[in-house]
Amino acid sequence: MKSLRVPPRLEPRRMGNALIVAAMLLSLCILSLIKARYCSAPYAKLRSLAEVEPIEVPESAAAKSWEAALPEDEDDEGDVATPPKIVAEETVTVISKPICSETSKRSNVCRAEGDARLRGSSRTIFLHPSLTDREWKIKPYCRKHDGPAMKNIEEWTLKPLASNEPPPRCTVHHKVPALVFSIGGFTGNLFHDFTDVIVPLFISSYQFHGEVQFVVSENKPWWVSKFISILNQLSNYDIIDAADDDPDAVRCFPRVIVGLSFHKELGVDPSKTATGYSMVEFKAMLRKAYGLERPTAAPWGDQWDAKRKPRLLIISRRKTRAFLNERGMADMAMSLGFDVRIAEPDNTTDLAKFARLVNSADVMIGVHGAGLTNMVFLPAGAVLIQVVPMGGLDWVARDTFKKPSSDMQLKYMDYHIKADESSLSDQYPKNHPVLKDPDSIQKQGWYTTSKIYLENQNVRPHLRRLRNTLLEALRHLPHGRKEA
Repeated sequence: MKSLRVPPRLEPRRMGNALIVAAMLLSLCILSLIKARYCSAPYAKLRSLAEVEPIEVPESAAAKSWEAALPEDEDDEGDVATPPKIVAEETVTVISKPICSETSKRSNVCRAEGDARLRGSSRTIFLHPSLTDREWKIKPYCRKHDGPAMKNIEEWTLKPLASNEPPPRCTVHHKVPALVFSIGGFTGNLFHDFTDVIVPLFISSYQFHGEVQFVVSENKPWWVSKFISILNQLSNYDIIDAADDDPDAVRCFPRVIVGLSFHKELGVDPSKTATGYSMVEFKAMLRKAYGLERPTAAPWGDQWDAKRKPRLLIISRRKTRAFLNERGMADMAMSLGFDVRIAEPDNTTDLAKFARLVNSADVMIGVHGAGLTNMVFLPAGAVLIQVVPMGGLDWVARDTFKKPSSDMQLKYMDYHIKADESSLSDQYPKNHPVLKDPDSIQKQGWYTTSKIYLENQNVRPHLRRLRNTLLEALRHLPHGRKEA
């Protein structure tokens, strides 16, 4: 009988080898997890801090910091492919402080404090490399969302001085900040003059108490002349016309601001201003600029008398949205006890003289349009009546003049034109969508809507209905007149 051969007992040895291999694999997994968790952490932390609070880091210091952050066992790993010097340069880019920002949906502003050298002829501002490491471009007009308005606004460039070239030599040294803005766009329309330029200019410059230098782009000498009284309230220095400046001039400023801050239509948000100033201070500035005597609509005495009737100012129009029964409106208002004035402002109107007329009024009425912008000169407590043409234009009337009125301390009222009070009823059949369904016209776009309802409509308010509106306006006046 053959004897059975019994194999040697290798099970314990095999089991020991398996345990060793398993332990090695587990160790590698643990090391990989530790590396993934901690090896990239220093750089990631640097990036997150940079995003919260941008700072400047010299290249050498950044390189040392980067090297110090590396784990000792990472030298022969292949997942950090970027050499220390390149990473340091990238770190500077990440944590460089931006100098330009969006201050509203309508405005961008660039700010830099330090060595700023302005060359108006090329619309370029050279900055010390410590202020920025890249070029910034901006169109300094508060209507950035509006293509047609921005089409002719020239771009300004802010750029760091080249480190390998001498900086442009200063030909003029200024001790006050520069404020660069454009008066192009839609200026020439009184509403846009104020909402796009003058109110934002007040927001941006009032904090300097006149110690700021205005640098104007797209200058219009007639515009500057028209508003010079306001400009002189906000700056103690003659305006610099960038395009007309000496081509070789390099003006050096300790601080530069390019672009104006926009808050809202014809308005100031005091929570966003440097010291909490608002439209109250804006109107006080206007009174000082034009010598306006009435801060409030209170009468010059204890009660109204024949010498001082409440004054109604009718803002007249001729080309479109005109009152077709203006004379009848005036006669009816006089029968209620109003001292009635009718005026039609235009681009040639002496603004100072017209401001004084508006300031003398207790109630101002006009059809929706740029002329109502003169509400900025009304005394506090006065009544503004906006006549809203038919056509579903409530939202336009609300955003342009109704909303701003409360910040100006005015009582706002409106009078909505009905189809039989509109000249459109003479142009279209009574069942036409223009008269019966303005919403369907609005769906065709703003061009069609404005063409029909703003450019091709005049109004004839019913005098009896308008009389009730004026009686209500009298009751709102601060002197408390209750009867006509």
